[in-house]
Amino acid sequence: MQRYKIAVIAGDGIGPEVIAEGVKVLKKVAELDGGFEFEFTEFPWGCEYYLENGEMMPKNGIEILSKVDAIFLGAVGAPGVPDHISLWDLLLTIRKSFDQYVNLRPVKLLKGAPCPLKNVSESDVDMVFIRENSEGEYAGSGSWLFKNKPNEVVIQDGVFSRMGCERIIRYAYELAKKEHKTLTSISKANALNYSMVFWDQIFEEIGKEYPEVKTYSYLVDAASMFMIKDPKRFQVVVTSNLFGDILTDLGAAIAGGMGLAAGANINPERKFPSMFEPIHGSAPDIAGQGKANPLATVWSASQLLDFFGYTDWGKVLIDCIEEVLCEGKVLTADLGGINSTCEVGDEIIRKIENKRC
Repeated sequence: MQRYKIAVIAGDGIGPEVIAEGVKVLKKVAELDGGFEFEFTEFPWGCEYYLENGEMMPKNGIEILSKVDAIFLGAVGAPGVPDHISLWDLLLTIRKSFDQYVNLRPVKLLKGAPCPLKNVSESDVDMVFIRENSEGEYAGSGSWLFKNKPNEVVIQDGVFSRMGCERIIRYAYELAKKEHKTLTSISKANALNYSMVFWDQIFEEIGKEYPEVKTYSYLVDAASMFMIKDPKRFQVVVTSNLFGDILTDLGAAIAGGMGLAAGANINPERKFPSMFEPIHGSAPDIAGQGKANPLATVWSASQLLDFFGYTDWGKVLIDCIEEVLCEGKVLTADLGGINSTCEVGDEIIRKIENKRC
């Protein structure tokens, strides 16, 4: 039997509540399949750990995580801990240390999901964002000079390497080719006259190797407008770290809300573990109340199953989410329901049991 070691970092706020449902779902899938199993190991890292120990995770945290097959992350961030510390000392450290340079975020309007756009069907909102996840605007490069003086200066560098741009753009081309979809590059070359001109150049260079892939290029401001006015023009999208971060939150808003937003941080070469997470954040205002929507975490679990090659089970989870949404009987408050996080998770389990692969 194939066994996968999964590190569980429930994290902060609603993280422990939603990740518990995701783990429950993955255990049920493995039980029903019978050909594989998951070995979950929980790590109590995050903001509470920081307040007690002065660090978001122990100094050998990366070494510990390097021994697992994948990481299942709940959420990061809590009042009392500066956001740049909670982000950089856990989430971004993991992404960078394990070279998880592909951030894979589906923006898909599932059946039954609410959409704020008028006259839009499920087929009109069906895109996947390939976000560069290791450098760009989030490279962490810069300087802070003359602190607390009248001539104080802050410099934040965007770092775009040829290797970094080529590998993420090539990944996007390969996906578009495999799925027979269009590929759209989003940049801002008219204003960012070094980094984004370079990005556009590499997009064109690599495109010569994929003549069968139809491509488009938009400035990020125009792309934001078109995502609202004409979302169906986007299928596979590739963009930089910052733009991908912002546009996928916009995508979540048009595809049912943050409670349905999932993301994967992938090391395609599988030299290091990849990480799967809902992207809704820690939502400390509702933490511990059983109000959090676990469906984004279930979607992240679907991505994890896809990554390990169990695509049939990955589809089962998406089908189960859609059934729950369409029936509308067991939903959390953000989707107009009255049910708890655990009750929605239990409903997903019931659906899975009726859809054995």
